[in-house]
Amino acid sequence: MSKKAYVFDATGHDSELQRLRLIESVFDSGSREMLIRGGLSRGMNCLEVGAGAGSIAAFMAKTVGRQGRVAAVDLSTRFLRDITASNIDVYEADILDVDLPAETFDVAHARFVFIHVPEWRAALNRVVQLLKPGGLLVLEEPDFSASRALSGTEPLRASFERVHQAIFAMFEGRQLDHAFGLRLPAIFQGLSLGDMALVNDAPIVQGGSPFATMMGMSASQLRQKYKATGLATDEDIENYRAFTAAPSSWAIYHGTVRAAARNRRMWM
Repeated sequence: MSKKAYVFDATGHDSELQRLRLIESVFDSGSREMLIRGGLSRGMNCLEVGAGAGSIAAFMAKTVGRQGRVAAVDLSTRFLRDITASNIDVYEADILDVDLPAETFDVAHARFVFIHVPEWRAALNRVVQLLKPGGLLVLEEPDFSASRALSGTEPLRASFERVHQAIFAMFEGRQLDHAFGLRLPAIFQGLSLGDMALVNDAPIVQGGSPFATMMGMSASQLRQKYKATGLATDEDIENYRAFTAAPSSWAIYHGTVRAAARNRRMWM
């Protein structure tokens, strides 16, 4: 959702699809709950920003039924080409440029998108413009500052800490905030949204679990970017992958802040 290259752009098709499916397995239940609690229901028009592999777009399409529609927007729709639902429209575009009329959608949702967008203010302003008055905005963003290695062998825990320092530095080098999720309350207030609801989820997860496996995959895919920070070596990344796979390892990899609010007025 940005004119600057997405951090996972150069990853292989199969490995990236596997990573996205793991993300869905870990986070979809929380996303669905937030949307249903916010009022997602039959007949609504929905916007999914950064649709990824399409699971939440498909969930919204099923929930709104034939009387509703879902617009799934992503810079790359390579994982959305097999969508068969008749009420999903796929747009390969930047949210800043996509050809959609203002005040169209009852619900807009994005997960782990705006942490990657340097011009997130303009992008979010655009999303709010696309919402109907009273429309629901649901954002989910990570907070990597919550990361902690809680158990495991000392060498693997040390590499865990160095890799996460590299993650922080990678985001900083791209003029991004590794703790972007923590900014959502202030961002929503700046957008003049009303009826705000917030959830902060920072689970302690075991090595070998889907969450840990997903983080190990990310380290493999972003190896060169982590190494480029000068804070993590190949040995650290291999140790990190071993940490994510070891049942004796427990950690907080990142928190997830979920925020929902209503469009009270446009943010100009």
